[in-house]
Amino acid sequence: MAYSSHDQTSYSHDKTLITDSTDEPEVLAALGYKQELKRNRSLFTLLFQSLAIAALPFGEGGPLLSAVYGGGQLSIFVGWIIILFLASSVAVSLAEIASRYPTSAGPYYWSFQIANESNRTVLSFINGWVWLIGNWTITLSVNFGLASLINATAAIYHPDFAAEPWQLLLIFYAILLVSFVICTFANRFLPMVDTICAGWTGLSIFIICIALSVKAASGRHSASYTLGNYDKSLSGWGGFTFFIGLLPAAYTFSAIGMISAMAEEVHDPTIKVPRAIALSVPVLWFFGLFFVIPICATLPPLADITEAPGAQALPYIFGTVMGTPGGGLGLMFLVLAITMFCSISITVAASRTTWAFARDDAIPLSRVWSKVSPGLGVPVFALALVTIVQMLLGLINLGSSSAFTAFVSVGVQALQVSYGIPIALSLFHKRTQVSHARWKLHPIVGTVANVVALCWISFEVVLFSMPTVLPVDKTTMNYASVVLVGFMAIAAVWYFIYARKAYKGPPATDGL
Repeated sequence: MAYSSHDQTSYSHDKTLITDSTDEPEVLAALGYKQELKRNRSLFTLLFQSLAIAALPFGEGGPLLSAVYGGGQLSIFVGWIIILFLASSVAVSLAEIASRYPTSAGPYYWSFQIANESNRTVLSFINGWVWLIGNWTITLSVNFGLASLINATAAIYHPDFAAEPWQLLLIFYAILLVSFVICTFANRFLPMVDTICAGWTGLSIFIICIALSVKAASGRHSASYTLGNYDKSLSGWGGFTFFIGLLPAAYTFSAIGMISAMAEEVHDPTIKVPRAIALSVPVLWFFGLFFVIPICATLPPLADITEAPGAQALPYIFGTVMGTPGGGLGLMFLVLAITMFCSISITVAASRTTWAFARDDAIPLSRVWSKVSPGLGVPVFALALVTIVQMLLGLINLGSSSAFTAFVSVGVQALQVSYGIPIALSLFHKRTQVSHARWKLHPIVGTVANVVALCWISFEVVLFSMPTVLPVDKTTMNYASVVLVGFMAIAAVWYFIYARKAYKGPPATDGL
């Protein structure tokens, strides 16, 4: 069954020969599904969507306050270098498995195929729900993060302005509705949207780099200060402060696996999906240098940044470094546009994950969420569910901002756990399945990458459970782990009420 990237044959799980690996409906049938979505994406548009989901200036800039508490410049710059190797290990580990099993189902499908027959159904159900929760909550973090950035951007001109929780909620809802409409009715144009986003992001980073470097109204730091300043006094974590500073970089690369949900919309997915996943990390990292270094070189006093309106560091930094509200607003406009692009791209990916999981009868009302509109060519009801879930979770912010922050933080944890399960299973089974993939690493390199990925994922889950600042109170405590356990408890109840008898797992297959 194994074949190289030059072979043009594959076999289904019933050993029926499929001639021509580019005949996607036949290939998908070998994985147990029928072709329902249009394959209108290429390697580059898939890569561009991955970059849009990461949304570099937002991914690094949105939670930048954590890096300020985490010591400042040293954590930002060195952390960016460290994350390259750690995130690359996760990316290539996922890429190998995605090459073997290129479906929109993603990690839970992979776990089912790799695990032992005795426990694969339960494992895939757990993996699927963690994956689904991660997709929903990371999408929530982007959309609510955009609403928060809009609020903080207004404070550039009016420092005392702070939107009321209900006003922030309305902004959030408006963003959700715009994304829903575009994702539903403009599917044929979305590859072009991702391409435009890639160009816009590159241009924006170039403009931000030049503008901050030239203006530097708050002063320019020396090279040693730019790359090595480290202040442990702000977080209260002492020697652990540096790791708190890794949070923004880790968040930026946390959703690299979500692009696997687009596997049924790209030609030759056994090669193009893994390439897009693997390439996304070094491409993001390279352009990220031109974003983080100018910020490190012109950063205002760290203590001042901690008082930024709306707890959003980036608008404050841009406004201060540019020296005028107009200059700060101009740079923030670039970032807000990138984040809106991200909202669209990540909503698409989350909807495909939801649709795929419903297709395997794993969530309530699966028959509804698994329908694909014949006219629009998209799973409209799955898109609606992703939007509604976010709207409902957004209501929590009206009662408790700290509780809501936990729902945002749990997105990273859930995604990492969902990545870790199939990687661990593959390693446990001596990488037997991925050894037959069209896109694969050398056995020794792959094993090392898997081990590093699992170590990083384990640490990352712990890291995102920790509060940014010590000591903590009920408003600064990080409740992400509690929320994740709560979500899983709901999934467990559903399993014992219904899915225990109805859910049989995805179709069994030998992969491609």
